[in-house]
Amino acid sequence: MNKSLNVEELLKKIKDVLNDLKAIDIQILDIQKRTSLADYMIIADGNSSRHVNSIVTNLCKKLKKHIISIEGTTLSEWALIDFGDVILHVFKPTIREIYNLEKIWSDKAPDEKKKFG
Repeated sequence: MNKSLNVEELLKKIKDVLNDLKAIDIQILDIQKRTSLADYMIIADGNSSRHVNSIVTNLCKKLKKHIISIEGTTLSEWALIDFGDVILHVFKPTIREIYNLEKIWSDKAPDEKKKFG
């Protein structure tokens, strides 16, 4: 990730671009205490495969120097953009409902240690 942006600045830039691109139901989850994978996860919707593809394509053009990898753009039902400290998921609403990442990654999710401890 480019050292000139801290995580909060990157979050703001991503959210601003998502808003400009008319992404729907943008959620930012703080996952720092749940995993070392990233600090934040952003989940947003596009209203169709075409909209998801447009969001991902335009976001990649605007923030390309901060992107580590991109996955899932083939069908444009769910795409993932890895910014290092921030992971962005862009879904079609029906796919987002199936995976329900907000529930899995929320602070209210069961603590794994309690389950197996």
